[in-house]
Amino acid sequence: MILTKIKFRVLILSLILSTTLFAQPETLAREKALENGKLVNQGFNRCVNYVNAWIKYADPATGLIPRNLTDSKDYWNAWDAAADNYPFMVLTSSILMPDFFKNEALNMLKTERALTPRIGKLPDSYSFTKKGFKEEMIDSSKIVFGSAEYMKDGLIPITEWLGKSPWSNRMLEILDDVPLVSRLVTQVKGNWLGNSATVEVNGDLLQVLSRMYWFTGKKEYLDWGIEIADYYLNDERLPTKASSHLRIRDHGCEIISGLCEIYLAAHYAAPEKKEAWKPYIHSMLNRILEVGRNEDGLFYDEVNPLNGTGLTTRLADNFGYTYNAFYSVYLIDSVPAYREALVKALSSLNSNYRNHNWENGSADGYADAIEGTLNLYNREPIASVESWLDSEIHNLWKCQKTDGMIEGWHGDGNFARTTIMYCLWKTQGIAPVKWNKNLQLGAVRENGKLIVALNNSESWSGTLKFDAPRYKDLMGFPIDYPRINQYQQWYTIDKNKSYIVKLSNSPKIQIVKGKTLLNGYKVSIKANKPLFITLNEK
Repeated sequence: MILTKIKFRVLILSLILSTTLFAQPETLAREKALENGKLVNQGFNRCVNYVNAWIKYADPATGLIPRNLTDSKDYWNAWDAAADNYPFMVLTSSILMPDFFKNEALNMLKTERALTPRIGKLPDSYSFTKKGFKEEMIDSSKIVFGSAEYMKDGLIPITEWLGKSPWSNRMLEILDDVPLVSRLVTQVKGNWLGNSATVEVNGDLLQVLSRMYWFTGKKEYLDWGIEIADYYLNDERLPTKASSHLRIRDHGCEIISGLCEIYLAAHYAAPEKKEAWKPYIHSMLNRILEVGRNEDGLFYDEVNPLNGTGLTTRLADNFGYTYNAFYSVYLIDSVPAYREALVKALSSLNSNYRNHNWENGSADGYADAIEGTLNLYNREPIASVESWLDSEIHNLWKCQKTDGMIEGWHGDGNFARTTIMYCLWKTQGIAPVKWNKNLQLGAVRENGKLIVALNNSESWSGTLKFDAPRYKDLMGFPIDYPRINQYQQWYTIDKNKSYIVKLSNSPKIQIVKGKTLLNGYKVSIKANKPLFITLNEK
């Protein structure tokens, strides 16, 4: 009898211990999801405050926002106001401010489309006081540059998030009218942006054409991209052979990414052309690795690729944009050195580049460095990178003033762009419908499951929209290659599958179709009573 009691006690103890050990991972995951929710709450509220701060300075007559709040307060332009600031008012409002999204954001697009076209559908700078174009003379170089920037930095990210929309329609009509100026820009006249403007325009166009080929299925976009790439991928004009100045940061690095994007497109759609380009693409990337990096694998702003000397010691905050190109080529050509270079750079961030003075302390510098790193971390989840991202987002957020304004120029939009990306990582791509400023929504993945935490200081009822493989469903891409101005995919739902859903406040287990999760899963929470949702494939 005594032995039986002892065995019974041992059995009970074993059950308790095993239950505790079994539950511990999910308990820790719940705690992390709650912490993520606090970060998301702060980040999303900051983005809303940014939109509300900037809309106060919109022109009363047109509703368009100015280029900046100092010397360029009187006009809207394509390559700054439209490309870098306005789109992230659109994206913020599409997630968090539905009324603004349906009204002010869309009306700005309609007004811009009505007032700013000057060559076909291509936009030119618009003066609020003149109630017309800022410049009397048509400068086709500025117009094509502004059009390329507006598409690549402004309309592409909106399209990658929303898919087909009035904004994607605007991009396609601009793209179709670029040949009214030139299909291939061989010289940007004047020195209003420096010598890098020509390669920047062509790099922008290559990125837009590559993505719009998959988005629309129009072969003429691929053919046009091939025409531009052929101009550069040869012994005479290869970026690492044609000039003593190679810019590896923005306003220069676009040609590197653009050539690699069209190269990836050709891998799937024009393999003979891809094979002809392969030696040049590899030569360009190999030379950049040879002469363009510091000891930690981060790129310098600018180098002389001919003699291998650095033209500056400052590091490019856009290092992630260039490593996107390397990783894309790695995905299709399996060159180990390209992945290894990226891993080396990422692995150095947390130990050597916390609080680094990106771009002389500009919020835009922090935003670009974080954005590029998020893109790469999405593919190579190095543990130390998570710590670095969590640290550096606070450096970015410190740049915001109490009224919601960041620095009062077009780069403020990138504050919201990167903050939204960071928050979507912390929600694993889940977007709330009916946002509430007190709502805390966070998520983590644990052992194949998605664990979602919801909390609020007041009762809340709303809808959670889970993420889809947008690269395929919205954009039509063959693979989810890393690229600038995308919104990363974390936990994605297959519309054709079913999922097991368990709520912490109910003993019931639900079987929910993927399509339902994508369209919106309704949920309610009580004040100060966290709700946890566990989800995994059936």
